Amino acid sequence: MKELKNKKKSVRLLFFPLVILAAAIFIWIDPYSQQHPRPETGDAKIMMGTITEILEEREAMQIVEVEITKGPLEGEKLIIENDESLVVEPRVFEVRDKVMIAYLITTEDQEYFYITEYDRSSAIFWLLAFFIAIVVLVASWQGIGSLIGLGLSFIVLFKFVLPQILSGAPPVTTAIIGSIFIIPIIFYSSHGFERKTSVAVISTIITLIITGILATLFAGWANLTGLASAEASYLSFETAQRIDFRGLVLAGLIISVLGIMNDITISQASIVQELKQVKSKISFGELYFRAMKIGRDHIASMVNTLILVYTGVSLPLLLVFLDRSKWFMEVINYEFLTEEIIRTFVGSIGLVLAVPITTLLAAAIIRKEKY
Repeated sequence: MKELKNKKKSVRLLFFPLVILAAAIFIWIDPYSQQHPRPETGDAKIMMGTITEILEEREAMQIVEVEITKGPLEGEKLIIENDESLVVEPRVFEVRDKVMIAYLITTEDQEYFYITEYDRSSAIFWLLAFFIAIVVLVASWQGIGSLIGLGLSFIVLFKFVLPQILSGAPPVTTAIIGSIFIIPIIFYSSHGFERKTSVAVISTIITLIITGILATLFAGWANLTGLASAEASYLSFETAQRIDFRGLVLAGLIISVLGIMNDITISQASIVQELKQVKSKISFGELYFRAMKIGRDHIASMVNTLILVYTGVSLPLLLVFLDRSKWFMEVINYEFLTEEIIRTFVGSIGLVLAVPITTLLAAAIIRKEKY
């Protein structure tokens, strides 16, 4: 026992600084390391800069001096007029604020600059580093495995799933195929090569396929187009309508429930394994029903958690229900709300079904083990 504790301590001491170092390298990677020529006529380039001086300030308008830190005009200082008179909540910039600047050359060969957004990358990268540090410090080996699995999952998403969807492949089919690659990666890297992990992998794949079928049926029944959001409409224009946007909504649902399903199926398979270890000669029926008794508690808490999570994400949409000038039946038939409702309930159904499916498989497979 002492040797095991020393081993875990050594692992933590070895990998913690390595992961922090990797995170630090990632944070300081120069996203503009490639060459950035001036934009083509009619095109725009995005640059990063820091506000060095406020030259003039009036209501909803500022004239600021910005030093370009990354981009085609790196090192130069620009005078930019930021007029937000037509914006509901005008931004007020201050000295040392980091911002994103669009650099546009008009057809008359005139250069035009405007501030598009705050530069939020530092906050994101430091939060990522803090997340990695906490995971490794608390979870040690398993935390490292989870981070590796997460990284490999993003490689599958960005190298296979997203390019395939962008090229016009069916999003639901692509998401399921991608998930079949992602599931073993995240499960085995986090939980090791055990029988309970294999049960969870098989259960998750089965449940995801059922979820995909349900999502396709109800999205078709509700006549969803997938173009309810401004992002989808913009993407439709940019991709010349190559993408099946209804399928894209469903693919997003499949990917989103994958992470939660990891927790559910592993937990349920572990419960079955623990029950088997406590009572080695337990029957299949008793093993299943005892595990499901615990699983029902899991379902009850999970449904509440899941609905509240979706509610929190969709809080601005829910405010539409308080508009007394609109009929309830009118509101729920807005596509953006129907889309969220279907996403929430189909995802919840899939997660609930994961419990009996995992329990059934685990009871059938793990019961044969000898302890």
